[in-house]
Amino acid sequence: MAVNTRFATGVHALALLAVEPDVLQTSEDVARKLNTNPVVIRRIFSLLHQADLVESQKGPNGGSKLAKPAKEISLEDIYRALDGGALFHAADLSGPMTGKVNPVLAGVFRSAEKALREELSKTSLNQLVKKSIKKK
Repeated sequence: MAVNTRFATGVHALALLAVEPDVLQTSEDVARKLNTNPVVIRRIFSLLHQADLVESQKGPNGGSKLAKPAKEISLEDIYRALDGGALFHAADLSGPMTGKVNPVLAGVFRSAEKALREELSKTSLNQLVKKSIKKK
């Protein structure tokens, strides 16, 4: 199973923008600070822009910044923008028990995803950044 790091990378990128909310940062700047490829950051910023979490300006003096204050952006907002699909997927299996197990398993998956989203909604980007700075 492939691991999706888009959410974690997006949170890190937005945290960098939140630390300097009035500064436009290029995808190259953010990528260098996160030790990743600028293309990864551009793809993430594109999704965050579509969700109205980031605003970007093109051109030689362009870059990206938060579209609204960090205290108004929850981790659930970021998760929804970057990974909005189902957290779990049922296996494509057949057999005598799958018809009985699949509906029960689907209910467990829905409950787990609901709990995850509720937990993520409790923390704002601003709270995350403040907690991170305190740990230095």
